[in-house]
Amino acid sequence: MKNDIWFLSRRFFTVVFVVFFLSLGSAIAKPEPPPEMQAWLKKAELGAYEPSKENWDEIVKKATEEGEVIVYTSSGRIQKLVKSFGKVYPGIKLTVHDLGSTKSVEKTKREQQAGIYNADVVTTGNSGQVIHEMLNKNLLVNYVPHHFKSRIPREYREPLLIRVNEAVVFFYNMEAFTNGSPVTNIWEFTEPRFKGRVGMKNPMSSGSTFMAVMTLIQHPQEMAAAYKRYKGEEIKLSDGVPDAGYEFWARMLKNDIVIFKSGSKLAAASGKKGQKNPLLAFANMTYIARNDSKGFVNAIVQDLDPVAKLLYPTFTAIARQAPHPNAAKVFTAFVLGSTELNKNSKLSKPYTKGASSDLLLGLAPYFDPGTRSPRNDVPSPEGGEIWDEMKEWHVDADFMWKQGARIRDFWIQHSSM
Repeated sequence: MKNDIWFLSRRFFTVVFVVFFLSLGSAIAKPEPPPEMQAWLKKAELGAYEPSKENWDEIVKKATEEGEVIVYTSSGRIQKLVKSFGKVYPGIKLTVHDLGSTKSVEKTKREQQAGIYNADVVTTGNSGQVIHEMLNKNLLVNYVPHHFKSRIPREYREPLLIRVNEAVVFFYNMEAFTNGSPVTNIWEFTEPRFKGRVGMKNPMSSGSTFMAVMTLIQHPQEMAAAYKRYKGEEIKLSDGVPDAGYEFWARMLKNDIVIFKSGSKLAAASGKKGQKNPLLAFANMTYIARNDSKGFVNAIVQDLDPVAKLLYPTFTAIARQAPHPNAAKVFTAFVLGSTELNKNSKLSKPYTKGASSDLLLGLAPYFDPGTRSPRNDVPSPEGGEIWDEMKEWHVDADFMWKQGARIRDFWIQHSSM
């Protein structure tokens, strides 16, 4: 019966691959915007109609006349910008819809397919979908404020502006593991001693977690080599499992990994003080900031073979036919920080208050060791040196696009065994 199920799954994968390869041509060749979008682009001075030089004072004036900017976001921290944005731009109301990464994509697509253009800005991860299903299908427009172009490397502003880079890592509780990290090789998490002891968000509903899962799968040779270094022998794959990347997750699921709906609860499950048997967590690195705000005792597994940090982008783009395009431009600039911010800027906690907040602007809630601005002139936050010390793998939007359906099917199949 098990072999029959896998045979059917392999036939399903073949169909998926055929569909993907047939559709890749249209995904890569971005179509021309339709007439109504062209007219909007021209009026908003975006896309092909973006001027060679911006009049920022005029943009702010038009944005104030528009009076509002509506943001669809995967991050609850955008809501924290309402007061600070209103302080800098008192004539523009910031309205935030905190939807999560998957729903930010789904809601934007669903509304625009129905001819509803409500969002001004969409800021989310899910790189495969965002690039191929949204940007390449004219649901989004890339926009980089001109005064930041020289401060952001090309790879972080094209084909779509990255608002922040974030990462998924493994956490352990410093109270429970007083001698430091309990693991040095990623395959140790699949051992019986960690059965039911590792938590993660559901990758079927969390875009950032799904990107991290896929990034490990994307490196099967490195994963196999790490296994050999750990066990001293070649890895033996389970029936029907194609390579070591998939094998890792098959074994993690078999080892009763604990699935969470909330990243905050996951961070608490690993980092809350006074626990007798806390979980380890495969979680967003930015939650290390909860050590300060919530008194957690999470620590990051910094030296992990073959990789310690899985880096993913959070994009920011102007939604197609946004009702407040100039306000969207102003908000985009705000989340990148002040033009006065530079490598020599003196910043102190709490970053969301006082002079530090005035310099960081929309970066303030994200100024922590687990997050990085795309700008090359922003100083590191306190404790931020850990970011540069950890080996990292980057999520690949094309790999996500081509392999996403297959990996989802694999996850659903193996999580139900």
